[in-house]
Amino acid sequence: MLLRAVIRSSSTTWLLPLLALFVVTALGDDLTTWVTPLYWPSATGTATFAQPFIASACAAAGAWESARLHRGRVFDQGPVRSPLAIAFPALAPVVAMGVLALLVAFAPAAAAADLGFGIPDLGILAVSTAALIANTLAGAVLGRALPGALAAPLALIVAFIANAYPASWNIRWIRHLVASSLDSCCAVDQVIDPRALWSGAVFALAVSGAALVLIHFRGTLTAAAAAVVVAVSGAGIAGYLARDIGYDPVVARPASELVCDNGAPKVCLWPELEPRAGMIAAGARAATDRLATAGLTIAPILTMAAEPGPGESKLGIPTRPTPRDLAAGVVSGFLPKPPACVLNGDVYPAGAAQGPVAAWLYATATGETRLIEGRFDPRDVAFVTEKVLSQPKNVQLDWYRRNTAAMANCTDEPPIALVAGSGQ
Repeated sequence: MLLRAVIRSSSTTWLLPLLALFVVTALGDDLTTWVTPLYWPSATGTATFAQPFIASACAAAGAWESARLHRGRVFDQGPVRSPLAIAFPALAPVVAMGVLALLVAFAPAAAAADLGFGIPDLGILAVSTAALIANTLAGAVLGRALPGALAAPLALIVAFIANAYPASWNIRWIRHLVASSLDSCCAVDQVIDPRALWSGAVFALAVSGAALVLIHFRGTLTAAAAAVVVAVSGAGIAGYLARDIGYDPVVARPASELVCDNGAPKVCLWPELEPRAGMIAAGARAATDRLATAGLTIAPILTMAAEPGPGESKLGIPTRPTPRDLAAGVVSGFLPKPPACVLNGDVYPAGAAQGPVAAWLYATATGETRLIEGRFDPRDVAFVTEKVLSQPKNVQLDWYRRNTAAMANCTDEPPIALVAGSGQ
């Protein structure tokens, strides 16, 4: 079929502009608000927020195009051509429409992230494309069985439910089958979990394979049985791959990608922050110098790694840090990791100490008490400035150590009752 004939006759010719307009106008805020600046995987993952909508459009268009072929008895007019060969020219533009719409979704995310030189995450793009193909073929199967006026809206609704709703369910592994949580990728210290990509790819291939069997063998009983076996087997394998993945399909970024300088302490940053390395290192070392003067032990290495190793302290800064962010990033390495009770929402006796301890660390790291005003609870600010910072350094250090020891577990009360405003 000539390209101009495809463009003239395909439903995607008028559907693509509408879909692109919907993505930009209706989803624009969601595609730009949560993206991690300067980080390609985050921009790529954020673009997949539009995937359920795009996949639904692909399913509807696939159903419509397939119903047109069936209504025109095209499959009966070319006995020497396989049904797949006949369906391909009609369905290929649908997949192309989906990929183009996904790129349209990527554009605002990339602009918001202000990306430098690089490429999108190819794994995320591949799985998203596979999902679009699967939805297109599934819609085509429905279009073979029902009139287009019924098949298209039904495919649209069913596909949207199948692609969008699993992300809200408590069954974690299901969301990874339909790749509905790829938009959770990624903070700068994270990458997409390969198991999530494999799970989504296997399920998409299984659905596509089942649909191809039904299209090629024209819905015979044997073909239906084979399609069920393919789909169920693929879903089982995909579910097994995703069984241990959390709600967000991310893992720690390899620490080997960090770029470290030779200062003291050594500062290790992700490549995205390298243009600001001088400013970051100077600000971070100024903060550690003040903390060392207060008596705190400074680790030899400040790292942005998700999980600092032995001899390392967390430098928790954004990809576009301000001078105030640098002090806060250094301070994050001197706060205990939240214990299990915090993550589970259980009783945390030392919770009252978190605000005052963080405020004291920040005031100490910046050397300016006024900087904690507006950043922390006013009651915590008053307590720290009036009751803690007025004490000798050794008393402040002992206060910090005893309270952070309590903050590190789920049983100890903070040694000093730090309920802000209590006056204690």
